[in-house]
Amino acid sequence: MVNDANEVKQWYMEYRIHKNRPGLLGDVASLMGMLDINIVTINGVDDRTRGMLLQTRDEEKIELMGKMLKKVDNITITALRPPKLVDILAVRHGRYIERDSDDRKTFRFTRDELGLLVDFLGEMFKREGNHVVGLRGMPRVGKTESIIAGSVCSNKRWTFVSSTLLRQTVRSQLSEDEMSHNNVFIIDGIVSTLRSNEKHHTLLQEIMAMPSTKVIEHPDIFIRESQYTYDDFDCIVELRNTPEEEISYESFTGGFDEY
Repeated sequence: MVNDANEVKQWYMEYRIHKNRPGLLGDVASLMGMLDINIVTINGVDDRTRGMLLQTRDEEKIELMGKMLKKVDNITITALRPPKLVDILAVRHGRYIERDSDDRKTFRFTRDELGLLVDFLGEMFKREGNHVVGLRGMPRVGKTESIIAGSVCSNKRWTFVSSTLLRQTVRSQLSEDEMSHNNVFIIDGIVSTLRSNEKHHTLLQEIMAMPSTKVIEHPDIFIRESQYTYDDFDCIVELRNTPEEEISYESFTGGFDEY
């Protein structure tokens, strides 16, 4: 397959402002205009940091712009790359999603960031193929509601495989319509592993093998009590009421055998 040299590509640029003098943004925008680089979206993403989504047909112009802006004393370029999902959401919402410094697969949200979380999940759910998302959080923090809202944002139907929201539902079979690869499958990791019967376990294995999106609440219990591992997850999302809240399964499962 031959790449189209005239294809419009997006880039993410971020810079930190050392001295926010009048006309600084205008100077940066003027340089981009002269290079025929379009600004798609712009926003402040942190204190004294600005992010931009850019478009151009010429990758060399991006490289040239980066070199020129490095000579500007008032700013420091901190990112210039093809945009990642976190970059797009940072510009859209004006803030970065918190990620675990040691485990880059883990993303952290609090209840006051539910809009950002729903947008994040919605973008994740739009992707085709097999994707497994783990969602950690205490009861009534908004986990299931966020998954449903993310499904709506991605224009996909959601299917409960197991859930405590619906009277501790444990499904043993799904209809043909429910087994669509385009659905988002919602699985409660505790219910599916500690209250499941053989039929549910067979259904779960079939769903996990499908090229579709699966969201597993309480992923740590799911991993501990099944043959699946942490490597089977594309990302882990943590949702807390406050940043300091500890996610402790023992506090709401009691004895696992009785759950």
